[in-house]
Amino acid sequence: MNARFLLWLFGGLVALFIIIQFVPLSGAKTNPPVQAEPQWDSAQTKVLAQRACYDCHSNETVWPWYSNVAPISWLVIRDTLDGREKLNFSEWNLPQEEADKAAEEVREGGMPLKPYLITHADARLSEAEKTLLAQGLANTLGTEAGTPTEIKDND
Repeated sequence: MNARFLLWLFGGLVALFIIIQFVPLSGAKTNPPVQAEPQWDSAQTKVLAQRACYDCHSNETVWPWYSNVAPISWLVIRDTLDGREKLNFSEWNLPQEEADKAAEEVREGGMPLKPYLITHADARLSEAEKTLLAQGLANTLGTEAGTPTEIKDND
């Protein structure tokens, strides 16, 4: 490969990076109003869930700066929308079909996702905190053997 080809390749990649910034995904990056939340078993469970779960599983997402830079933004938005679809602590008035799996996901280390933990140090829970969160989620949301608890409207 000669230097001229590499220069053109680099220039093309820079141009592509700039162009993809204009792909319209910013409308997907929203925080709809909180409608209803679970009746938490304790304040501690809610705090741990807010730290480790809310960015992807609520309408209270804190969108980091890199959620504005494509193509990373596409992944962040996709993961957040997918997370909200599976379990949304802000829309407890709607069916939450995955709620009964939340405690097991935390217990088995499936949640929070490893890539999320790289950039969110506050979501890294100690083993004791994971145990408390898993038990609190089981108490609050139920398990596959039980049913979630009642809702608490956000009025």
